[in-house]
Amino acid sequence: MKKIGIIVADNGEFEPLIQKIGDCKNVSFFGRDCYEFSLNGYTVYAVLSGIGKVNAAAAAMFLYYKNCDIVLNYGYSGGISSVRKGDIVIADSFLEHDFDLVCLGYKLCEKPEQEYIYSADKILTDLLKEICPTAKCGRAVSGDCFVSDDKLRNTLKCEFMATSCDMETAAIASVCHQTGMRFGCIRQISDDAGDDATASYREEAYSGNIAPADCIIELIKML
Repeated sequence: MKKIGIIVADNGEFEPLIQKIGDCKNVSFFGRDCYEFSLNGYTVYAVLSGIGKVNAAAAAMFLYYKNCDIVLNYGYSGGISSVRKGDIVIADSFLEHDFDLVCLGYKLCEKPEQEYIYSADKILTDLLKEICPTAKCGRAVSGDCFVSDDKLRNTLKCEFMATSCDMETAAIASVCHQTGMRFGCIRQISDDAGDDATASYREEAYSGNIAPADCIIELIKML
């Protein structure tokens, strides 16, 4: 039986999925919740990774050692360009905006002698577009900081052509790129990543309304 992994950073994003699934068992991921269930002939592992790139990368490696073929991610993101609060965004490429070796002569986010801009799996991306035809599609940039600053938001827009920002997706994409797992990502915009982002995020994140959880379930049913 093929295996699929789902990585979700925060409990407020994770619980709606588990409530929709219903019958599943907790198999634990280094003391964090990881639920196993069956859907459409797949064994699925849904991991509550915790926030940030290190937690996300650890969860992706856990799924690799569980022999997952596909990794999916959903959650909330800050809006950078051409998106508004509540919009659904399908990420097609990823990079780490806070990886910085500029003082050594590299471009911001460039990793020496390795790929540093990662791509989502095209088939998964196309299926997500079919499921949510009104979704925006674009680049997600990740860093270990909550973006709530107009200046940084504009830098992410101008330097990286970012559509959205978050704290996990590029790390997951990096692991998937290196291990050969296919990666698909759909997120919901919670704030504009500007000076008032914190209040906006809190309002959205604790609403219990995260549409991408439904999209992930529909995607697995279509595979």
